[in-house]
Amino acid sequence: MQSFFMSPIGITTLIIAVAFIFLTGIRIIRPTHRGLVERLGKYHRFANPGFNWIIPRIDRMISINITEQMVNAEPQEIITNDNLNARVDAQVYFKVKDDEASVKNSQYKVNNYEYQIVNLARTTLRNIIGTMTLKSANSERGKINDELHKTLEIETTTWGLEIVRTELKEIDPPKDVQETMNKVVKAENEKIAAIDFATAAETFADGERRAQIKKAEGLKQSKILAAEGEAEAIRMVNEAAEKYFVGNAQVLRKLEALEHSLENNTKIVVPSNSELINVIGEMAGILPIKRNIDTSIKNSGAPK
Repeated sequence: MQSFFMSPIGITTLIIAVAFIFLTGIRIIRPTHRGLVERLGKYHRFANPGFNWIIPRIDRMISINITEQMVNAEPQEIITNDNLNARVDAQVYFKVKDDEASVKNSQYKVNNYEYQIVNLARTTLRNIIGTMTLKSANSERGKINDELHKTLEIETTTWGLEIVRTELKEIDPPKDVQETMNKVVKAENEKIAAIDFATAAETFADGERRAQIKKAEGLKQSKILAAEGEAEAIRMVNEAAEKYFVGNAQVLRKLEALEHSLENNTKIVVPSNSELINVIGEMAGILPIKRNIDTSIKNSGAPK
C-alpha cells in the first residue's frame, strides 16, 4: 500500500484527488451577497464577497442576497369601517442588512422571511384599513403607508432586515360604489366648471362696466373743457366789448353792418372824417385821427 502511494501512479492519483477536492470546495461570492458557512450542521464562519473555500461534503455555504428586494402583499378584500368591501393591494421593499449578525438572523431567527413579510403586511393592512372609511382610506394613503412601514419595522427587528418602504398599490371599492363615486366626482367637476364660467363672465362684465365708466368720464371731461373754452372766449369778447365799445353802441352797430356787408366782398366808401375810421384804426393798432390837428392846419393855411 505504501509502495503504491510512493509510485508515480499513486502520486499522480493523489494529486488528482487533492485537486478535485480543492476545486469542488471553491466558492465565489458576489458583492451583492454574503455567505454563511456551516460545518456539520453548525454555524462555522461568515463569508465575505470574493474567493472562499470550504471542505466538500463537510462544510455547506448559504448565500444570502443583501440587495433591495420587493414582495407583493397580494390583493385581498378588506371590510372598511363603513361596511364596504375594498380590494387592497400593497408592495413591501426590504433588504437584508450586510453585517454578520443580521445575515445570521435572517437565516436562523425567521423561517422564509419573504413569506413572513407578505403575511404580516396583509394582516397589518386589515387592521389599519378596517378602522377607516373607504373615503378616508383613499384620501389618506400616505398615512396607511407610514403605519404599515412602522409596524413592519417593529415586527422584523430581530430578523436582520431593513424595511426600505411600503407602497399601497390600490384601494378599489365595489363596482356600484365606484360608479356612484364617479358620478359624484363628475358633478363636482361640473360645479367647479360652472363657477369658473360665472366668475369669468362676471369679470368680463365688470371690465365692460369700468370701460363704459371711463368712456363717460372722458366725454364728461371733454365737455367740461369745451364749456370752459367757450366761457373763456365769451369772457374775452366781453372784455373787448367793454374796452372798445362801452358808450359806442351806435359805432358797434355800424361795424356790425360793415362786417355783414364785407362778407360778400361789397365795397363800401367810408368818409375820411367819419368816426368809424377812427374806431377801425384803433382796433387795428393805428392811432385815431385827431380833428384838432386837422383844424389847426386849416387855420394856419388861411389868410389872416
